[in-house]
Amino acid sequence: MGNRLSKIYTRTGDTGETGLSGNRRVAKDHPRIEAIGEVDSLNSHLGLLLAQLAERHAARPALGDVIDVLAPCQHRLFDLGGELSMPEYQVLQESEVQRLEAAIDRWNEELGPLKNFILPGGSSLVAQAHVCRSAARTAERRAQALNAEEPLRAELLAYLNRLSDLLFVAARLIARREGVDEVLWQAASR
Repeated sequence: MGNRLSKIYTRTGDTGETGLSGNRRVAKDHPRIEAIGEVDSLNSHLGLLLAQLAERHAARPALGDVIDVLAPCQHRLFDLGGELSMPEYQVLQESEVQRLEAAIDRWNEELGPLKNFILPGGSSLVAQAHVCRSAARTAERRAQALNAEEPLRAELLAYLNRLSDLLFVAARLIARREGVDEVLWQAASR
């Protein structure tokens, strides 16, 4: 990526439009900007989860591999946002989707099969992992909405889908390794 920001405000967006690559201007509620915004939101939530994991890691080293798997995701989300802004910037590859799948498979072996629906909660760390999961699903929906209008590369859509799966499994793994009971869903009485 070539240009670096030397000035944070430009005043060019004051009329409700923003700039994309190739001098393209779109409304700030354009599906492309919605997708970029949701990916950014997900990245912020993931940053909070990683900060909390790092704090906990000092006392509980068993969470180190969770950090190792999730930390690169922030960089890949930034790449994904870059590609949404500049479609010619194509760096997210299928190998990243495969990396997430390998982690899901490893962690699922430790967890065993899911026998009940679970709710976000049990601890603030587990709940934050679920916030990230739901933010990933929102980013995926916005990317799919954009894809219906302006086709995206399959790797971007697969990455968001797999990342939400990974975050669900990460929430369960964190609970297990921290000795936190998962919050099991209980159906309402009829």
